[in-house]
Amino acid sequence: MPEFLHTYHFVNYIFTIFTSILITLLAIPSILHVARARHLYDDIGHFRKEHDHGIPRLGGVAIFLSFSVTVLIFSIIDNSFSVSYLLISSMILFAVGVKDDLSGVNSSTKFLVQFIVSLNLVILGDIRLTSMYGILGVYDLPYFISVCLSILVIMLLINAFNLIDGIDGLAAVTGIIANSTFAVLFIYIHQYELAIVSLAIVGAIIGFLRFNLTPATLFMGDTGSLLIGLISVVMAIKFVELNKLTIGQSAQIYSAPALALAILIGPVFDTIRIFTIRLIKGGSPFVADRNHVHHRMLKLGFSHLQTTLILALFNILAIAAALLFRGYGNQVLVIGIFTFTMIFNWAITFFIRSTEREGVSLRNLIM
Repeated sequence: MPEFLHTYHFVNYIFTIFTSILITLLAIPSILHVARARHLYDDIGHFRKEHDHGIPRLGGVAIFLSFSVTVLIFSIIDNSFSVSYLLISSMILFAVGVKDDLSGVNSSTKFLVQFIVSLNLVILGDIRLTSMYGILGVYDLPYFISVCLSILVIMLLINAFNLIDGIDGLAAVTGIIANSTFAVLFIYIHQYELAIVSLAIVGAIIGFLRFNLTPATLFMGDTGSLLIGLISVVMAIKFVELNKLTIGQSAQIYSAPALALAILIGPVFDTIRIFTIRLIKGGSPFVADRNHVHHRMLKLGFSHLQTTLILALFNILAIAAALLFRGYGNQVLVIGIFTFTMIFNWAITFFIRSTEREGVSLRNLIM
C-alpha cells in the first residue's frame, strides 16, 4: 500500500487531505466535551474579544494531532526535505500554545520559544533564505545574514497568523488559501513531499473550520494559529529557495519571493502595519489593541463571515495578480503588491471616516 501511494501521487494527495479532515472531525467532539466539562473557555472579558459567551479555544489541539499523524503516515521520504525538524518545531510550539490557551504565557517566554524553534529550523534543518533575489539589487547573502533574516521572517509569520486570529474563520481560511496554493505550486514543480505537508495542514484546518465559522463553537487558540503560521512560513521559504535562479539552472516559477509574499500578504501586511502604527505612537508593538484590519472592517458594519470572505477574496486577487505579472520581476511585484494592499487599507480608512460622519454603516449603504 505505501509503495502504491508513493507511486501514484494524486491518490496520495487525496488520501492525505481526507485523512487529515477525518482525524480533525473525530478529535474535536472529545475536545469540546473535555473543555465544557472542565470549563476551559475563552476569556470573554478581554477588550479584544468579539463574543459575549464562553467558547472553548482548544481547536488547535485537533489541528496539531491531525497534521502530525497525517504527515507521519503519508510523507514521502526523500532528500529534498526532512519533516523531522518541522515536526520537532511543531511539538515545541504545541506545548507553549496549549499552556497559553489553558493558563497564559508571558510574551517574553513565547518569543524565546519561537526563537528556539526558528534556530532549530534554520541551523539544524537548513531551512533558510539564501538570497534577496534581486530586491533592492541584493542577491546572495552571507551565511550569518541569511540565518538572521530567516529567523526574523519565521518569527514574524508565526506571530502574524496569531495576530489575525481575531474573528471567526479568518486565520483558518487564510491558512487554507496559503497552503492550498503552496500545495498546487509544489505539485507543479514536482516537490511531492512538500505538497503532502501543505495538504496535511489544509485538511486539518478544513475539518476545524466546520466548528469555527460564524457562529463559532470552537476557537483554534494559540495552539492552532502558531502551528499554521509555522507551517506556512516553512512552505514559503522552501518554495522560494526551490525556485532560486542559479548558474546553469533557471527557476521553474519566476518571481517566487513576490508570489510567496502575495500568498501571505494578509497576515504580513496587517502585522507590519500594526507594529508600525504602535511604534509611531510611542507604544510597545506587542501591546494588543483593536486596530487590526479585521477589527476595522467590523467597525464598518460587516459581520465576521463577511469580513473573512472579503479578506479571503483580496488574498486570492493578490495571488492571481502575482501569477499573472510574475514576468516583471520580484522588485516590481513586491512594490505592486504593497501598493495594492495600501490602497485597500486607505479605502477602509476612507469608508470608516465617511460612515462616522454619516452615522451609518458601510454595509447598510451597500444594501
